[in-house]
Amino acid sequence: MDLVLRAERIVTPDGETSGYVAVRGGTIAAVGPAGAAPSADRVVELGPGEVLLPGLVDTHVHVNDPGRSEWEGFETATRAAAAGGVTTIVDMPLNSLPPTVDVASLEVKRKAAEGRVHVDVGFWGGAVPGNTGELRALHEAGVFGFKCFLLHSGVDEFPPLDPGELETDLRELHGFGGLMIVHAEDPDTIEHAPPARGRGYAGFLGSRPRAAENVAIAGLVDLARRTGARLHVLHLASAEALPLLAAARRDGVPVTVETCPHYLSFTAEEIGAGATQFKCCPPIREAANRELLWQGLADGVIDCVVSDHSPCTPELKHLDTGDFGTAWGGIAGLQVGLPAVWTQARQRGFALTDVVRWMAERPAAQAGLHRKGGIAVGNDADFCVFAPDEAFVVDAAALAHRNPVSAYHGRPLAGVVRSAWLRGEQITGERPRGRLLGREEQ
Repeated sequence: MDLVLRAERIVTPDGETSGYVAVRGGTIAAVGPAGAAPSADRVVELGPGEVLLPGLVDTHVHVNDPGRSEWEGFETATRAAAAGGVTTIVDMPLNSLPPTVDVASLEVKRKAAEGRVHVDVGFWGGAVPGNTGELRALHEAGVFGFKCFLLHSGVDEFPPLDPGELETDLRELHGFGGLMIVHAEDPDTIEHAPPARGRGYAGFLGSRPRAAENVAIAGLVDLARRTGARLHVLHLASAEALPLLAAARRDGVPVTVETCPHYLSFTAEEIGAGATQFKCCPPIREAANRELLWQGLADGVIDCVVSDHSPCTPELKHLDTGDFGTAWGGIAGLQVGLPAVWTQARQRGFALTDVVRWMAERPAAQAGLHRKGGIAVGNDADFCVFAPDEAFVVDAAALAHRNPVSAYHGRPLAGVVRSAWLRGEQITGERPRGRLLGREEQ
């Protein structure tokens, strides 16, 4: 073997165990009890208090490169991912220039990423008005699915689909088994809500009411029933939509759903005036809503937890004025997602096996990353060494993100990522060794 890792605690798809994981040629070759470990060129013994997890899979990352790399960029994003135990990301098609809405723009993005990524990177395509004819070609070029908005995306070059366009695209995707992932907020509901302005968080929260999510998700479930197309609801914030989603799942409707660490960590009640680092869309909601999201995870209605890492420059957050109406909406949390979720999960009686299911196994399965997300023979040898009983206080300036703006700044979190490994080699952040993934390769 090339490598054997020994650990008192290893989280596998079958649960937690102790023993070894053996690696040959970048692939997991064997998993077994400590006494049966084969010989290897290198043996790594995890320390007491360290747990071997699979490398996490984050399928919702805005890298913003090329075109807006001052917001993030492939080098900083993937270095931050590795520092947070994430070994695979899937990049969103918007906020980069050009957006990934045809094969030519996908190639521009691939060229921007080539040789600069420290973890493996896949790509989502975009579904926008007028590009229905591009979707099959993008699918064949290897994107993992297609992102669309139902309302303004925040950038003019990635416009939303109206209901008729969305149905047309869903029927097109159903023809070749494609996946549509949707920012689910209803534009009419938001148009009739009071506009966001000023420093008060309550005003911003009122401008993006739960009803906007609930109405949009009801429409999506109906479309999935009628077209048979696979649909994924992005960044669920409204727990009121959970009964509808649960009923759809019981009926066999092909719909999945994610939420994010910030919706599981923060509450509207604690966000102070002018604290625009907490602005995101849909917004962070009240404490009671947060607890219902946790229940949705426990019940299996919510499939996975991913970052929706959506950074920007400090200037775009308008921290000087604290105006929630004009500040960019997005939370930078790629590096701290695992400890953020673990901090809250352990308080509610969940185990590391649960966190791995939400943040590694299910995101990988949902995107079709068949060699990722679990410590199992035949999978890529991607690992995260995690010390769950240690703690730290987040310092935004010390994170590997390009810009030192984080809603998590100053927050104490449980769990420290010791190292990340990609195909059996430790990620050091010095030499980029990540690969650009295509759906057909998985």
